[in-house]
Amino acid sequence: MNHKPKILVIDDEAKLLEALAIFLGKSGYEVSVATGGREGLQCLFRLHPDLVVLDIMMPGMDGWELCTRIREVSDVPVIMLTASGQEYDKIKGLKMGADDYLVKPFSLRELEARIEAVLRRTRPEHAATSGIVYRDGVLTVDCGRWLVLRDEKPVALTATERRLLCFLVENAGHIVPTARILQAVWGPEFTNESEYVKVYIWRLRQKIEADPEQPEYLLSERGVGYRFAGKVQA
Repeated sequence: MNHKPKILVIDDEAKLLEALAIFLGKSGYEVSVATGGREGLQCLFRLHPDLVVLDIMMPGMDGWELCTRIREVSDVPVIMLTASGQEYDKIKGLKMGADDYLVKPFSLRELEARIEAVLRRTRPEHAATSGIVYRDGVLTVDCGRWLVLRDEKPVALTATERRLLCFLVENAGHIVPTARILQAVWGPEFTNESEYVKVYIWRLRQKIEADPEQPEYLLSERGVGYRFAGKVQA
């Protein structure tokens, strides 16, 4: 029997919750809903969902705080919903650990496509299988084993962060254009989302670089893309 992906939707709008539960349920997902941040956090621990759809503007514990709390304990994919289309809010959400960001109002089909894309790139079976390894005594990136270590200690990365890092390691020494990164890591639905790459590179630098402001591994090639500096073992 195939496992139905479990989706947890957290929003204070009852009508939206009902609509999403019905639509996503018909689309083949097992859907649970929560009407606020605290209830959502409780559901997260109890249900262990495969993906969380999270509204930002909620009374009490809002989506910003809840996303931070989720990232402290889990790497579950998170899609944030907001009525604000401001670039600042979008980047803030991604920096806090969200995997995607959708502005209200949105179509149910658009949300379904985003959910499918996020689940596709965060499933373990879609991990890199090239067997390429980078190791320099400080940082270890083992793409075949889906493993990243710094000073021999595991680095806590989300699935998308691991996919991005391994993709750059697999192309070590070469400048990889932003558009190619988006296509390979995020998928064709995200070809116009260049800020996703920029923010995720920022997130990776915070976790693997000794000085994120003076990176040694993840180098920016202005106006073109990014390059992983280092030689790898096949």
